[in-house]
Amino acid sequence: MLSSKPHHLLHLLPAIFLLLSIFSPSAAYSPPQPFQTIPNSVGEENGLVVLRRSVVEEIAPEPLEVSVNSTPFILAAERTTRKDPLDGYKYYTGGWNISNKHYWASVGFTGAPLFAIALIWFSVFGLTLFLICCYYCCCRRRSYSYSRTAYALSLIFLMLFTIAAMAGCFVLYLGQGKFHGSTSSTLDYVVHQANLTVDNLRNFSNDLAAAKRVGVNQQFMPVDVQTNIDHLQTKLNTSATTLSNRSTDNSKKIHDVLDTVRLFLIVVAAVMLLLAFLGFWFSVLGLQFLVYILVVIGWILVAGTFVLCGVFLLLHNVVADTCIAMDEWVSHPHLHTALDDILPCVDFATANESLYRSKEVTYQLVNVVNQVLSNVSNVNYPPGLQPLYYNQSGPLVPLLCNPFTAPGMADRKCDLGEVDFKNATQVWRGYSCQVSGGICTTQGRITPDLYNQMTAAVKVGFGIYHYTPFLIQLEDCSFVRYTFHTITTRECPGLRRHSQWIYIGLVMVSAAVMLSLIFWVIYARERRHRKYNKKRMLRSSGQETLQEKFP
Repeated sequence: MLSSKPHHLLHLLPAIFLLLSIFSPSAAYSPPQPFQTIPNSVGEENGLVVLRRSVVEEIAPEPLEVSVNSTPFILAAERTTRKDPLDGYKYYTGGWNISNKHYWASVGFTGAPLFAIALIWFSVFGLTLFLICCYYCCCRRRSYSYSRTAYALSLIFLMLFTIAAMAGCFVLYLGQGKFHGSTSSTLDYVVHQANLTVDNLRNFSNDLAAAKRVGVNQQFMPVDVQTNIDHLQTKLNTSATTLSNRSTDNSKKIHDVLDTVRLFLIVVAAVMLLLAFLGFWFSVLGLQFLVYILVVIGWILVAGTFVLCGVFLLLHNVVADTCIAMDEWVSHPHLHTALDDILPCVDFATANESLYRSKEVTYQLVNVVNQVLSNVSNVNYPPGLQPLYYNQSGPLVPLLCNPFTAPGMADRKCDLGEVDFKNATQVWRGYSCQVSGGICTTQGRITPDLYNQMTAAVKVGFGIYHYTPFLIQLEDCSFVRYTFHTITTRECPGLRRHSQWIYIGLVMVSAAVMLSLIFWVIYARERRHRKYNKKRMLRSSGQETLQEKFP
């Protein structure tokens, strides 16, 4: 009964990893750095996050070929070297791997001594209780030998073990509260990262949709690019919805497990504290029948709490193994590890695909703007060629710098005289003119309507262009590595320490109550014999007095 709920804790960290696994990763790594914020098309800012890898699969041309070290790297190798009962008690050498039954068998074996203690206690003490019952029921002649030393020592030890049980309950209660806070904090951080990802997925999707609608002087992007945008946008929206639903559902389930385990541990602490307290007072007050009832109840509860100790020792080891595994995974980005089965960070082709589409859309948007500037605004058409003519005059409008070159979408440096996304709208404002009936009445080469269309194109292109580092982090695992780095440095010390508090508290409670049970029986026996001897002494003194009066 006492050990059923905590087994759910074994699924806590894997569930957190499943939450993280819905972020898409891949490839290269630089030391974790906090993500910069990027503006979207309407001027808002959101932290850079990662897209799910499947969002951009099968949507771009030939992938980039990059060699990766495929040699398996054992995570937390030194810490996870334990005996494996499924492999003839040989030492397990596979490292941290939650999908490997031998890992779970080896880490579970660390709790074997406590499980053995529970079994031995349940068997031996149960047999002892049975023999005591048989002795008192079948043997008519009873010995009432009494020792003042045994009586005093049993009372002293009973008091000491009762205090130890209270101290253990306090450590257990404090530990479960701290552990609940640490696990909830870790989970909330992961969910926050997931929500941040959802927001950026949707913002990126909105920017792509806006890019498809952008037109400057009735010039739009090519139809094939718009078709690719539709395809990518569908995957983005599907991925955002999936990510949001999975993170919400998993978060709720894990929070429910954490709340249940917390309540369960509080009940365990309260029950064991009440048991120790009542057992002590019933023994002191000589309520022998109630003491024996508590002994039977305590016999079962102590066995259960020892099993619970083993479970939480297992949990503590899994937490410590996982923290070390995450830290080593962050430090070895190019090596194949067990975490790649959950967070496959080796698909450079997908990274190339997603980046290519982002660059292509940016390139085409800049192209649309520059075509209008080159073919309309910066040409002095004669008055008869309307709508190309609207009385353009004055200095030529500088072109918008295209950060990429066709067809490979390689990075490109701006030429002298070009404006970039950051200052284009401000510079172009100086080339605008006032109009009347669609014709400029003042010097300038850009009408207000054309200026607004160009500004909209720049805002959308600026947003999509600044998703380039975002898409790099999408596939190179920077986001997940940064998340893991934060968890290992900020959350793991508390998780390891507080899970150990629970384990220590349970061991203290189990051992103290176990010994208290023994001394309940011993003290009850000594108190009963002391009481019997006092009565016998009173009867003997009474008989002697009568003999003196009536010789």
